[in-house]
Amino acid sequence: MELFNFLYQLWPWYVVGPLIALIMFGLLYSGKTFGVSNNLRTMCSAAGGGYCADFFQFNWKNQSWNLVFVFGGALGGFIAYYFLTPNPQIELAAGTTESLKALGMSQPGEAFVPPELFGEESLFSLKTLAILVGGGLLVGFGARYAGGCTSGHAITGLSDLQLPSLIAVIGFFLGGLAMTWLFLPQIIG
Repeated sequence: MELFNFLYQLWPWYVVGPLIALIMFGLLYSGKTFGVSNNLRTMCSAAGGGYCADFFQFNWKNQSWNLVFVFGGALGGFIAYYFLTPNPQIELAAGTTESLKALGMSQPGEAFVPPELFGEESLFSLKTLAILVGGGLLVGFGARYAGGCTSGHAITGLSDLQLPSLIAVIGFFLGGLAMTWLFLPQIIG
């Protein structure tokens, strides 16, 4: 466990930021684009979706590197949460703690995700199912309508100085603020 704690301390922002920039430079240089939402199209194409819709008819093997990235992201998240997290508690400002308690969160800051929203008993409720399905449809529609997801626009598009990506990223942030301040309190409360 000491080794994992040591590794956890080796990845500060000033190391990871330049690594992301280096990866983006390599992708731009090789003519590839980065984005997570494209992986759904790649997975559907690999599973034979081209027989059902023309949208999935393309050479998905050219995008297989992106599938490896998504798998690595999921694996990295698992490793980080279960092995590299020295303390699951997070420090929250007193005002944030009080606001979360007012919304019904019993122990804000005790874990990265509140059990009221992500606990085993809440995952099987009709409300949670509606939130997951509705949110998934909205995110899927938004990513398709915007021509890419947040990572594709914010990382690839902005580093390529694309104006549509700047507009999309501004829209993503405005949507996130609206969700946090307007809609989430209504959904939770």
